[in-house]
Amino acid sequence: MKILLLGEYSRLHNSLKEGLVSQGHEVIMVASGDDFKKYDTDYSIHSAFFSNFWLTQKSKSLFYKITKIDLGKIERALRFYFLLPKLKGYHHVQLINSDAIETYPFLARFLYKKVFQNIKSRSLLVCGDETPVIDYLFKKKLKYSVLTPYFENNSLQKQFHFPLKYRTKSYRKTFDWLNDNCTTLIASDLDYKISLEAMEYNADIIPNPINTDTIKCEELEINDKVIIFLGINRGSYIKKGITFFEKALTIIKEKYNSKVEIIITENIPYNQYISLYNKAHILLDQVYAYDQGYNALEAMAKGKVVFTGAENEFTKHYNLTERVAVNALPDVDSLVNELTFLIENPDEIIAIGKRARTFVENEHNYIEIASKYLEVWNLETT
Repeated sequence: MKILLLGEYSRLHNSLKEGLVSQGHEVIMVASGDDFKKYDTDYSIHSAFFSNFWLTQKSKSLFYKITKIDLGKIERALRFYFLLPKLKGYHHVQLINSDAIETYPFLARFLYKKVFQNIKSRSLLVCGDETPVIDYLFKKKLKYSVLTPYFENNSLQKQFHFPLKYRTKSYRKTFDWLNDNCTTLIASDLDYKISLEAMEYNADIIPNPINTDTIKCEELEINDKVIIFLGINRGSYIKKGITFFEKALTIIKEKYNSKVEIIITENIPYNQYISLYNKAHILLDQVYAYDQGYNALEAMAKGKVVFTGAENEFTKHYNLTERVAVNALPDVDSLVNELTFLIENPDEIIAIGKRARTFVENEHNYIEIASKYLEVWNLETT
């Protein structure tokens, strides 16, 4: 089968591609690389002209100040448009998000219609901010969510531009059109499944695929210090609750200065990010979550102890009786207590790390997950 994957935000589509290719399918991915993360893609729609050169960057910024038009979005749309002749003859197309092309909604709809003319089997993946997800979070029925900081302080509207855009008329129109014209709606984890079901959308849940063949797990060794890693993405700094981690680390450093090594990075490419956290024992991912996203799962596959979403809904869904991750709450004292326990009980770091690897192997194997996608897409698995 020939499968087309549009967009990439977390390496999910790359891992899915690896699982599909291992089963003999032909897979092509079109994506921008997601800014500084620089994810791999077959055809890039990265706005290189307006991003890679000082003069064009300044021109783009000036043009935006005057007109409020983002030339980077226009460039991505144009690059995608010129790829259209190559995007024919596929049996299925999947979008990573309703904003998979990262352009203006009216241009996205025009381009999606062009692609859909030639591909009748289509799916929309919900693995991040999306119109019905944000709509449900605005009902404030969850004890916390990625929008909690915004609800507590509306002056943060600028920092929450990306999730809030999905409630605007143009983005809502795009999602509604895709929902009507895609044969399948898929949620990647419980954070999105909960919201979609509450908003009465029928969505299959297929866990994130993790390539446990290429991600090796070396048993953690704790010698002199416990190594804690925090990777900061300024674009999601507030919605991931990074400030809680920073405050907790300040306390931990004062309390256990001779027993811990703390590594903090900011806005670095994905491959560099991975190489830096490889030696860590503990990875701080995010608060405000109920389930794990791709980055957390990848770290768990390496046997790290990850502070992330691991709420009761998650443990019940997978029938877990022992911790495979630390449920990170938006509470500094809770984070300090959890870190303190692990630092003082290093054997528990080893134990959780082993269980984390086993969990990912059992529930997120990229080949088995690829088969689940094929089943939901109603495509043959051979």
